[in-house]
Amino acid sequence: MPEQQWILTSTEQPPEWFLQAVKQYVSASSGQYAAQLLWQRGIRGIPQLAAFLDSKTYQSASPFEFGQEMQLAVERLQKAWKAAEKIAIWGDFDADGITSTAVLWDGLGQFFVQNTQLIYYIPNRLTESHGLNCPGIDNLGEQGCKLIVTCDTGSTNISEITYAKQQDIDVIVTDHHTLPVERPPVTAIINPRYLPSDHQLFHLSGVAVAYKLVEALYQALPDIPQQPLEDLWDLVAVGLIADLVQLSGDCRYLAQLGIGRLQEDFKKTPTQRRRPGVGRLLELCQKSGDRPTDISFGLGPRINAVSRIQGDASFCVELLTSRDHKRVNQLAEATELANSRRKSLQKEVAQQVNQKLSQMDLSTTSVIVLSDPQWAVGVLGLVAGQVAQETGRPTILLSTEGSGGVEEWESGRTSPPPLLARGSARSVNSVDLYQLVKNQAHLLHRFGGHPYAAGLSLPVENIPLFTEAINQQLRQTLGGATQAPTVQADLTVTVADLGKELFLELKLLEPCGMGNPVPKLLIQNCWFENAWHRNQQDWQGKKVQYIKTEFDIRDDSTRNPFPGVWWGHYKDELPLGRCDCIAELDYNTFKKRYEIRLIAVRSSETSTRLTHHSVLILDWRNIPDAPWRVSTSVPLLLKECPTSWDDLRAWLRRSLYNQQPLAIAWSKPKHKPPEEIWLTLVGIAKYLSRTNQSATRIQFLQKLGISDQSLYLGFKALKSLGFIVQRQDRNLHINQQPNPESTLAETAIAKFLAAVREEQFQREYFAEVPLSTIQAIAKIMNAEYS
Repeated sequence: MPEQQWILTSTEQPPEWFLQAVKQYVSASSGQYAAQLLWQRGIRGIPQLAAFLDSKTYQSASPFEFGQEMQLAVERLQKAWKAAEKIAIWGDFDADGITSTAVLWDGLGQFFVQNTQLIYYIPNRLTESHGLNCPGIDNLGEQGCKLIVTCDTGSTNISEITYAKQQDIDVIVTDHHTLPVERPPVTAIINPRYLPSDHQLFHLSGVAVAYKLVEALYQALPDIPQQPLEDLWDLVAVGLIADLVQLSGDCRYLAQLGIGRLQEDFKKTPTQRRRPGVGRLLELCQKSGDRPTDISFGLGPRINAVSRIQGDASFCVELLTSRDHKRVNQLAEATELANSRRKSLQKEVAQQVNQKLSQMDLSTTSVIVLSDPQWAVGVLGLVAGQVAQETGRPTILLSTEGSGGVEEWESGRTSPPPLLARGSARSVNSVDLYQLVKNQAHLLHRFGGHPYAAGLSLPVENIPLFTEAINQQLRQTLGGATQAPTVQADLTVTVADLGKELFLELKLLEPCGMGNPVPKLLIQNCWFENAWHRNQQDWQGKKVQYIKTEFDIRDDSTRNPFPGVWWGHYKDELPLGRCDCIAELDYNTFKKRYEIRLIAVRSSETSTRLTHHSVLILDWRNIPDAPWRVSTSVPLLLKECPTSWDDLRAWLRRSLYNQQPLAIAWSKPKHKPPEEIWLTLVGIAKYLSRTNQSATRIQFLQKLGISDQSLYLGFKALKSLGFIVQRQDRNLHINQQPNPESTLAETAIAKFLAAVREEQFQREYFAEVPLSTIQAIAKIMNAEYS
């Protein structure tokens, strides 16, 4: 495995007024650590601080911010309610999809009689994969359904939606995954990706989008519901935290409200709980529901485990929504057993994957693609995530067992369809994995997902070509930048600092997730004692093939040891003698103690590799206010999002030469479709030709939002259409000639569109590339410079 790079985040010390503002939220400590983290993460104003820390001061967005699409969806549901039509909820089998289905089941169930007017359908993970499918639509049609409402799926199922329409079934899509080029032929599509990237609803997961639909219906028909909308908050929090979405805006707000609701319900006796199934599942995983980690390490993995092991996860909706105590206890125990089996299976596959990795040359590999006929499809996403983190490379794992869900043979077909491989992909270091996979769509059977996680299937015979193509594409994007696994520490502390006060201070940042990760603590010159490991046990006391090590950590700051745990590792992996470690501070509800969760550890002999960067890099990306106005130093300001590492290295060189901090202050780009940019370029060319006016190169670049290289290809494409582009001084004149039939036009236009897509892809990457990656490049350059 590549050597892991440790990076200690460089940060400005927050001003005194900000420290005092944070201190008002913590009574037992100075608030220094929390203030430093909040300032570092872009929370730099009093109103912003209040909205982030206190859900009561946050103003959530109206569901009708989705505009006409939400209006169309509500009107169609009102029509169904008045006509007493039968509706089907089409969900998904992961935790976000299951909770989305449960939200619609409980929410729409206030308007439609459950099991009579309202039913739900969850595809089988092992035989159907994600999204709508025609056999399932036929099944719902036979049951008399006139309307399908999807959740956490459906945006790109164009042919299936068209098929449903042919069967006289309307479709409302609620989803958060990547959009198709054209709006699908649906009654309504509610997807936050249609909103601007800085909108407070943009990062909603599937469950939150489903909730917004129910919220809109509650507002449209306020006298019908018998249960308050707030009863759905706990389900929304489970789905949001279990899924890979950024917890900002309404996502953070709904997660805060939901965790409070979850904890409130768990405190009741089992017979008094609104959601006895959720309560029993929390008991089985020894959690209390008051922490986001109770979801991310407790409820979420268990809900996901059912479809990973059994395929059919339909009963999980009943587990989350039923009030039948005996029934939900049985379902919770079945869920727990599935999770135990998942852990064992995950460990087996991980060992086999590591064996294959040991035979690879990772120095020449940008994207890891591995396949095996023995691997269980259900756990490949989990193992791919582990490998991606350990290697610093996007990872795609495929199972070639059986046909992988190939459709039935077409009538009259004499040969079987090609064997399909099915699997999962996970990203790392902000590489847009969805776009990488999408660019190889011609080699795939199906794919779907978002930038950090995707599912795919492809003919087995295409795997070598797919592997080569996707590696070549990412190498071009990275431009020679070194890929390495990194772990970033946010704060340096001692063992004496660990405990209740620090825990409560860091808890201010919860709920943590993407965009606001759990604070990582660097503890230097420490050592471990009383280490022991054991296999975990399930709720019946049976051993599960999944290891954890428990220990005490010590350093010279105090005589008292502090307990900790290291999941998935043996005690022999702990270094002997003095070492450094990176850990998260946690509270163990079951043992009623504070403890650290070890993330990374290494001998103190290698600690010299951890250095503060001589180039201070300030991360001011996507911050609406202008922090440079209050900065104590004058930084070199980079406001234009780069399109290559060469661009960024040029700025780093200036920063090193001037001994000046570099502030990366670009915002996430808002791209127009390449086809629209082409039509704009043609329109400008026609206008300039007709009016005999001129324009500068800069004016073209600003209007189109593209680079010089793409503009050059655009001019070549214009020439193939009969335009003549001439330069006079700094101005460009364009004249249109009668266009002879040109066989080159289509190729030239395609090259321009491809260049724009590649440029946009690279800008998307650099818009969110981790600070740790930029700091690693700066560190290498600093060594070369000195």
